[in-house]
Amino acid sequence: MAIFDKLAHAAKDFFIEPEAGAPTPPTPQYGAAAPPAAAPATSNTTPPAAPAPGQAEQRHLDHITGLLSGDGKDFAAYMKMVKSMAAAGLNGPMLYQTTFNAFSAVNGGTVPALLASATQFEQTLADDRAKVLARHREKMGEGAAPGAAPGPVALLMVQEKKLAEDLAELTRQLQAKQQQLLQTQQQLGEERQKTQSALASYELANAAAMAELQTHHKAAETFLNGAK
Repeated sequence: MAIFDKLAHAAKDFFIEPEAGAPTPPTPQYGAAAPPAAAPATSNTTPPAAPAPGQAEQRHLDHITGLLSGDGKDFAAYMKMVKSMAAAGLNGPMLYQTTFNAFSAVNGGTVPALLASATQFEQTLADDRAKVLARHREKMGEGAAPGAAPGPVALLMVQEKKLAEDLAELTRQLQAKQQQLLQTQQQLGEERQKTQSALASYELANAAAMAELQTHHKAAETFLNGAK
C-alpha cells in the first residue's frame, strides 16, 4: 500500500546513513519551517505549527539547536522522526502514533519517558532564556550584581546622564547670560537716551547763551564805539 511505502521511505531517510561521497539531505532545524505537508486532521493531539524563526540570527538558531541536541533516544530524536514522516504524508494522530511505534522499536522508549524528555527540553529552553534575560538586564544596566563591572550599555547610560546634566547646566548658564544681555541692552538704551537728552539740553542752553552774548556784544560794540 502507498502508506507503507511512505513509512518505509521516511524511516529510511531517518535511520540509514548516507554513503560516502553521497550528498547529505538537509535536516530541518528545530524551530525552522517544515517542508510542505498535507494539512493535519483536526485533533486535540496535534499541536499547532511552530512559528517561523523570522529574522533570528543564525548564531541564535545554532545555540538553540545545540540545546536541543540529545543522544538519539530522547524527544529531540522523536521530533526529528515526526518531521520526516510528516514530509512523507502522515498527519494527525496517525503521524505521532506511527512515529512512536517506529521510535520505540528502535530504542525501546516508553511514552512516559518520551514525554518526560520533552518536559526536560522545555525546561532547558526556559532556563537558558532566563540566563539570557539576566545577562541582557545586566548589559542594559538593570539589576547588575553587586561589585560586577558595568556593561557597555550601563557605561554609556552613565555618560549620557552626565552629558545631559552638563547640557542642562550650560543651558541654564546660557539663559542667565541671555537675561544679563537683555538687561545690559536695556540699560545701554536708557543711558544713550539720557546722554542724548543731556546733549540736546546743553545745545539749547549753549545756543541761547551764545545768541544772548552775541546780541549784547553787537549792541555794546555799536553803542560804545559810537559814543567816542
